[in-house]
Amino acid sequence: MSLIQPLPAGPLDIVGDIHGEFDALCCLMYHLGYDAEGGHPEGRMLVFVGDFCDRGPDSPAVLAWVQTLVEAGRAVAVLGNHEINLLREKTKDGSGWFFDARVKLDHDKYAPYQRPDAAARARIVAFLSRLPVGLERADLRVIHAAWLPAQIEAVRQLPLGSVRKHYDAWERAARQQTTRAKLEQRMADELERWEHGLEDRRLQPPFMPAHAEFEAGNELKNPLKALTCGVECKAKEPFYSGGKWRFAQRMQWWDEYADATPVVIGHYWRRLNAVDRSALVKGGPDPFAQTEPLSWHGKRRNVFCVDFSAGGRWTERKAGTPVGKNFKLAALRWPERTIQFDDGSQAATGD
Repeated sequence: MSLIQPLPAGPLDIVGDIHGEFDALCCLMYHLGYDAEGGHPEGRMLVFVGDFCDRGPDSPAVLAWVQTLVEAGRAVAVLGNHEINLLREKTKDGSGWFFDARVKLDHDKYAPYQRPDAAARARIVAFLSRLPVGLERADLRVIHAAWLPAQIEAVRQLPLGSVRKHYDAWERAARQQTTRAKLEQRMADELERWEHGLEDRRLQPPFMPAHAEFEAGNELKNPLKALTCGVECKAKEPFYSGGKWRFAQRMQWWDEYADATPVVIGHYWRRLNAVDRSALVKGGPDPFAQTEPLSWHGKRRNVFCVDFSAGGRWTERKAGTPVGKNFKLAALRWPERTIQFDDGSQAATGD
């Protein structure tokens, strides 16, 4: 069985990035009409676009429920970049709920949050290891970040359960190339000249050309990374995003997507309401700056990002403002092309 799997037939509810927001997920399921076991009176099926975990207060509960639904045949799901980080044991910003090494670093931003015991951790790893990267049928495609034909075909050849093995192999190959180009040494020299590291938001580093070159070219050398993280190009200046200073910015790959089949993605932190992206700690250019909040986008207006920034709710908690006012969990209903939000509101999507 391939890492690109078939989408189930029939009507679908495609849920955006959850990021540990279990209460929001429960509310969304209720408003979509699902019961506690994930059943729907109209026979609809749930589809999850990945990024179940990190940042929010209860990633273990989200993952446990998604696993129950998938194993019961009530839902299908793809891996996001946060799940791949977990499988690869990469202790990134917001992963303190799972990795002991991040607990202290994440405390001020994200605590309190639930942490799984050893048995639950093993179940999480086993479950995520079995998930595909993409889903498709004649009228629709679902992927976390980018549907890139060449990378899709490369990943289509890989069996389920092999994500970490092949991801790591492609990373090693990319690392060997950068070593030959002496890029790693240039990156090390840049960090040596800037002694403060790249995680402190208060200390902006100078622009680091070697880091920009590495970040911008690394995705396309690894098909799994390209599909779950998207494609990047060199930025004009450093910006703080996702817990560290960065030197490459996300590209709007959908502007080059020429296929007729629609694609639904997550990953890109879309917003229903206009908010300052710095509140999300998401620097760099906004990929939706010229896109209406509920419109389809891309070259053929057939790509839709269903991530409405639920992962930013931790900022509302820290600020003491109403949780969910600006950062929402959403589902795209297919084939209706309507949006259901976790607060009960609904909206039609535009062309």
